[in-house]
Amino acid sequence: MVPEAWRSGLVSTGRVVGVLLLLGALNKASTVIHYEILEEREKGFAVGNVVANLDLDLGSLSARRLRVVSGASRRFFEVNRETGEMFVNDRLDREELCGTLPSCTVTLELVVENPLELFSVEVVIQDINDNNPAFPTQEMKLEVSEAVAPGTRFPLESAHDPDVGSNSLQTYELSRNEYFALRVQTREDSTKYAELVLERALDREREPSLQLVLTALDGGTPALSASLPVHITVLDANDNAPVFNQSLYRARVLEDAPSGTRVVQVLATDLDEGPNGEIIYSFGSHNRAGVRELFALDLVTGMLTIKGRLDFEDTKLHEIYIQAKDKGASPEGAHCKVLVEVVDVNDNAPEITVTSVYSPVPEDAPLGTVIALLSVTDLDAGENGLVTCEVPPGLPFSLTSSLKNYFTLKTSADLDRETVPEYNLSITARDAGTPSLSALTIVRVQVSDINDNPPQSSQSSYDVYIEENNLPGAPILNLSVWDPDAPQNARLSFFLLEQGAETGLVGRYFTINRDNGIVSSLVPLDYEDRREFELTAHISDGGTPVLATNISVNIFVTDRNDNAPQVLYPRPGGSSVEMLPRGTSAGHLVSRVVGWDADAGHNAWLSYSLLGAPNQSLFAIGLHTGQISTARPVQDTDSPRQTLTVLIKDNGEPSLSTTATLTVSVTEDSPEARAEFPSGSAPREQNKNLTFYLLLSLILVSVGFVVTVFGVIIFKVYKWKQSRDLYRAPVSSLYRTPGPSLHADAVRGGLMSPHLYHQVYLTTDSRRSDPLLKKPGAASPLASRQNTLRSCDPVFYRQVLGAESAPPGQQAPPNTDWRFSQAQRPGTSAADGSSTLGGGAGTMGLSARYGPQFTLQHVPDYRQNVYIPGSNATLTNAAGKRDGKAAAGGNGNKKKSGKKEKK
Repeated sequence: MVPEAWRSGLVSTGRVVGVLLLLGALNKASTVIHYEILEEREKGFAVGNVVANLDLDLGSLSARRLRVVSGASRRFFEVNRETGEMFVNDRLDREELCGTLPSCTVTLELVVENPLELFSVEVVIQDINDNNPAFPTQEMKLEVSEAVAPGTRFPLESAHDPDVGSNSLQTYELSRNEYFALRVQTREDSTKYAELVLERALDREREPSLQLVLTALDGGTPALSASLPVHITVLDANDNAPVFNQSLYRARVLEDAPSGTRVVQVLATDLDEGPNGEIIYSFGSHNRAGVRELFALDLVTGMLTIKGRLDFEDTKLHEIYIQAKDKGASPEGAHCKVLVEVVDVNDNAPEITVTSVYSPVPEDAPLGTVIALLSVTDLDAGENGLVTCEVPPGLPFSLTSSLKNYFTLKTSADLDRETVPEYNLSITARDAGTPSLSALTIVRVQVSDINDNPPQSSQSSYDVYIEENNLPGAPILNLSVWDPDAPQNARLSFFLLEQGAETGLVGRYFTINRDNGIVSSLVPLDYEDRREFELTAHISDGGTPVLATNISVNIFVTDRNDNAPQVLYPRPGGSSVEMLPRGTSAGHLVSRVVGWDADAGHNAWLSYSLLGAPNQSLFAIGLHTGQISTARPVQDTDSPRQTLTVLIKDNGEPSLSTTATLTVSVTEDSPEARAEFPSGSAPREQNKNLTFYLLLSLILVSVGFVVTVFGVIIFKVYKWKQSRDLYRAPVSSLYRTPGPSLHADAVRGGLMSPHLYHQVYLTTDSRRSDPLLKKPGAASPLASRQNTLRSCDPVFYRQVLGAESAPPGQQAPPNTDWRFSQAQRPGTSAADGSSTLGGGAGTMGLSARYGPQFTLQHVPDYRQNVYIPGSNATLTNAAGKRDGKAAAGGNGNKKKSGKKEKK
């Protein structure tokens, strides 16, 4: 019931007090607020304070994003977040919104977030008297036979007023006349219509026509009205009127029925004959506006058919008035009513409205996190309007319904941004009609990153080979590291840490670019100073908390030929004179030149040749041993004093050399010379004895060497057959792998530490030999080879496939330091007396005048450096075998006695 104050227009402020109804005592989601407001209020008109009615905190209203959600295309109401007032946002026309419905209610929802709450608001739009009654025609003509008896009723045109309630059409008035009276009737839907009632018989001869005025009045204050002129023509008598076989017809029709569909056929009969008995059907004057647009009536048969498009959602029941008249001179008429019920069909698809989307969602969001709120509407009725929502299967999301036609999108499984960074959820709303109709909407949900992945690398360690004397600042390694997290969390920082007890290597030798992971050397590296560096690359990301990864970096320095040979004997700058008696036979060992090179591998292999000798045919020197011997017997014609210049060259590229000078004095076979021999024998006889023992030693050593060489060749052939598939495998173009068939012997040195050494194979021509460098027990991945400094000579490298792929029986890498031990270096030592070849104590058996500085231990034998591939055993010299002692030098690490200054 509308309050009397509103009907009387006493509500001057235009504000209607809101009424709060609590439909659920404990559930705020079911709270419904009711307001009432008159239509046609101006924009900005305050409806009520929703904050006060809902007991909300006005200060947190903006932060909680209070807003109005409506299913309509126009937003009629809004809420002021500063005052909490709900105000009119668009023109409210009750007739446009609800038509002729007696009650007009606009339903909307209020949504607040943090936490998410939903409230329902119903605003009742009250009618005001803003529409005049209106007749469908400008004038009404009525023909009445004079034979019509008093009391006969004649229907009049009905006026239409869009207003409802007291403002709707209330009554009719008729102008004063002496024949007709007005009677107002009420339909089943409470609307009014008027009928003329004949109170006095007409007399066509006295008054052939009448002019009346019909006035329609509504109940507003002030009342509004409309007038319709009624022209009545008095006809001649026709004493039988048509009669319908029933006064009320009922029919049901589907709302999607096509044009031309039959609804119902009415039937009227007239007992008159001729034109007075022929029936013509037409729509009555009481029909509502729009009936003639929706339905068609056959004038002859009375068949009612569909003409326009019916809409169940607009009008569920149509009331149609049909009249029947005969063709007599004074037509008589009859009237009937047809009720057409419109049957709903599923012709409206659901509509989805998405609000409050929570995106992006952290990938560590707990299960059940609310992502979005959805409202679904369907204009159909019954099962046709029953809607369900679903998301595609297999996604970490689910839909739940808390209120009717409201669904909540939540997480149902763990999220992983690195796997799926964004979801475009296809949410389908489907009704229960037949056939079912559906609607699709896309909800975009982005997943935000958390730092849950440490930096990653394709390798846990790197082996880097760099040639000594490198250019400072040049990159030697680029670490391949990535982080699958988002950009900020994946921002990497690189640091170098040191391994082992020794510190300060990073600051002195190497540095790393903090942003891109490029490792560079700070100073030129020196192979003779340090050959291996063990570093740790520490990579951390930019997340919170910080995650980090460590990568081992092994840097190996390779040798260059940057050290010239040095002379150990004869001592440079000293006076060294060797005595040679006349008559000495050919092949007599005169002396031995000893040189050494600080480099490694074939860079340290030395060769000896004579330069500038007065008599080139008298002396000969061993190419690799440095032994000077007589090439022919010493004759009396030979010069008594000869100076020999020996050129010592290494095998590096480019080759470096030095010279040694030795003086040989040819002496007579005199009694003074014989006195020098302790046994009292002549020098010539003593020299012969000496020569015998030297030849015997050389023969024994040579036989052992030949046997060793054959053993090495047999062993290498056997190993080659086992690993032929390995050698056939393709290798990188950056490395050259020497073929196994080219190797004939091997040389091992002793300058390197036990855990890092060179394995060297030699061909018969040592100048063309190719070495192979390998670190035992460490894999050499392809990335390490690719990161090896390209400036190094590729002849120094051989592709190493790793410990897992090495063929069985792989040769054990030997010690490559073949330089002299401390015991092998020239110099006076009291312990040298045990290493002789049959002469005086500590000498080579030549004579006492050769001096103690030239002992057997001072003359290194290259054959002691010959090793069997695959073992750590070396062949000792003949003297060591005879004396039952191991050859000096062993496999231990040997410290250099001197180091050439670097440029």
